[in-house]
Amino acid sequence: MITELQKNEFYRCKGLLNKQGQLEAKAVVEGVNPGRIFVNQIDTPQSALIWLGNNDGFLFIGNEDNEQFNNQINGFVDRVIVSEAKKVGLHYFEGIGNHPKWNQTIEKIFKHRKLGSWKQRVYKLHKNNFIVNNEPDIKESYTVLKIDNALFEDNTIKNSAFLQSKILSFWSSVECFLNKGIGYCVVYDHHIVSLCFSGFVVENVHCIDSETLEAYQGNKLAQKLAHHFVKDCLAQDSIPYWDCMDSNKPSIAVAENIGFTNIFNYVGYEFSFN
Repeated sequence: MITELQKNEFYRCKGLLNKQGQLEAKAVVEGVNPGRIFVNQIDTPQSALIWLGNNDGFLFIGNEDNEQFNNQINGFVDRVIVSEAKKVGLHYFEGIGNHPKWNQTIEKIFKHRKLGSWKQRVYKLHKNNFIVNNEPDIKESYTVLKIDNALFEDNTIKNSAFLQSKILSFWSSVECFLNKGIGYCVVYDHHIVSLCFSGFVVENVHCIDSETLEAYQGNKLAQKLAHHFVKDCLAQDSIPYWDCMDSNKPSIAVAENIGFTNIFNYVGYEFSFN
């Protein structure tokens, strides 16, 4: 029977993690970022499903050949996940294997559903590869600010709720982010129009989340913020980590122009709850 672990039991899944796998899975298991974990058995789990706290997907970890777990997962999705997901406005199941052997299993488990797929790229940047001299200039009307306590308390920012919601979609609290994360934003006319911050953190590795409001895209704001983020990261002997869709060419261009190296790729699968 698939059972949900309490947060103080997440440590039982550490041995199921692929060391070369996605940072997000490690961040949830280690309790840095919020999430939920469902296992085949509580005491000594062999397989598990991680639901990322930002509702951005489900990660399968551990033994991909666990028949007990695999035979129950469809019913569990229909019985538990669908209703829970709809409460938070989620209408798709996006499933990812923590190691490549899960791909075949996921395809087999969900073969009766209308299963789509996409590809992701994962990059890391090490200090020696950082291309410093291509930081773009941006218009003087744009101001780069560090995401810190002062920014959250700045009453002149008119869309502070945007910043708050972005941070809280990854972190259990603003304080938790400020203690563990790094972030920068661009302000224009008292509005935050672009963000680049640590979405997930494990030890000294920071997974970047970046967003520029549509009306302000094409002004090199994401690239400018990425430079600020990377410089701060490297100054702390931390490693920037970038995970983006293979189809997201602008995001890939920003990463590669700064010196990020593609370290592995993976496949994601999706189907509708409707």
